[in-house]
Amino acid sequence: MMSQSIDQTLFTTEHVRTLPHVKVLGVPFVNTSLETCLRLLKSWICDPQPRTVNFVNAHCLNVAQHDRYYLQVLHDSDLLLPDGSGVKLACRMLDQELEANLNGTDLLPHLCDMLVADGKRLFLLGAAPGVAERMAEKLKERWPDLEISGVHHGFIGPEIIEDVLAQINQGTDLLLVAMGVPAQEKWIAAHRERLQVPVVMGVGGLFDFYSQRIPRAPGVVRKLGMEWAWRLLMEPRRMFKRYVLGNPSFLLSVRKYGEEAIPGRGLWMKSRSNWRHFRWRVSNWLTPRARRTMDIVGASGVLLVLSPLLLGTLLAIRLESPGAILFGQERIGRHGKPFKLWKFRSMYIDAEERLRELQTANESEGGVLFKMKQDPRITRVGRVIRKLSIDELPQLWNVLRGEMALVGPRPALAREVALYEARARMRLDATPGLTGLWQVSGRSDLSFEQQIHLDLFYLHRQGIKEDIKLLLRTIPAVLTSRGAY
Repeated sequence: MMSQSIDQTLFTTEHVRTLPHVKVLGVPFVNTSLETCLRLLKSWICDPQPRTVNFVNAHCLNVAQHDRYYLQVLHDSDLLLPDGSGVKLACRMLDQELEANLNGTDLLPHLCDMLVADGKRLFLLGAAPGVAERMAEKLKERWPDLEISGVHHGFIGPEIIEDVLAQINQGTDLLLVAMGVPAQEKWIAAHRERLQVPVVMGVGGLFDFYSQRIPRAPGVVRKLGMEWAWRLLMEPRRMFKRYVLGNPSFLLSVRKYGEEAIPGRGLWMKSRSNWRHFRWRVSNWLTPRARRTMDIVGASGVLLVLSPLLLGTLLAIRLESPGAILFGQERIGRHGKPFKLWKFRSMYIDAEERLRELQTANESEGGVLFKMKQDPRITRVGRVIRKLSIDELPQLWNVLRGEMALVGPRPALAREVALYEARARMRLDATPGLTGLWQVSGRSDLSFEQQIHLDLFYLHRQGIKEDIKLLLRTIPAVLTSRGAY
């Protein structure tokens, strides 16, 4: 068995970065042999440091082009492995040769050999009820000494999440999560900090195949790179969109990506490259100025149109509780520069003093942010204006002053920034915004890590077109009060 020849060299995340990589549609994954991949996984399973492994196939890359949070989760993985003939074909289109197809179904037997040899434990999480149990039975038939610490289906609601996490954390060394793309990757990202497991791996439909709920393609079909056609035959209704529509779309995207990413092929390509570079320089000069103009015009227009609402809010706050109508608080702006952010006061005047007493009731994961759904510091008027985001409207003055923009990362408190790690500090490279991806994706329902994911993704895509989309998406987000408290 191959796993018996694998040495115990410890691969760090830095070692992974030194391995050959291929980038397709902006997603980089390792281009290495099966043996090197197994050596790496063996060292990680035997090391307590938490690491996340995901796979990328043509469907994953298609989804990543439209799902920003999923794309950021892929980038944040400790290891991305190429899976399927679509990725292999894409590499050839980009003048690169993929060394090995490192899919989960082929890796699993080697992983089981490792676990048995080292006395490590496996947990199976995902698929429909009963599938993980059947897979565990099949694995035990082939590897009687394999220790399976537990199994659980993939339909995990908030009422059972704590029990499931506790079950997983009782001595698991390798967790396989089979919830489908992109749900499994997002689930792992959302709960990774609470999973006391060295290696967590998203494995898609692996349980369905290994439990024999769905038969896998014969070896000759797999060698021809036609396993996708077999899956389409087995599940035509579910797989039609993924393969019949998705595969051509994927190849067209790769072709366009190759034209933009691979430097000149002949004089025509060289001239086209020069033209793109000229357009980039013009856009780089024009975009920030156009965005600033949009900020000034937009903020002024909203203040004018909503002036009756602003006056009504002033009166309501004054009638309910004593104290200043506006609340000024120091926030950290672009490049770490502090500024005073203005809001309508939604709390009682002693809110900051009472915060120290409420820290033990903090409902935010990680302790960087403070969140409490039934915060006793909030007034009755405050709950209404928070639900509708009316309390944020004075920040339009911050926008006019240039301290904020209409769209950007969430403006952070100084005490939060003091707890930032290096990755989180990258969000300070942009001007904070009145709204952003965090605002339209759940607001207070998001964990701190999810907010970081969204803000950093926005930094990669920011521009006039993106800002207009987010401003339009903010309207239904505010009206439905999603994640507001």
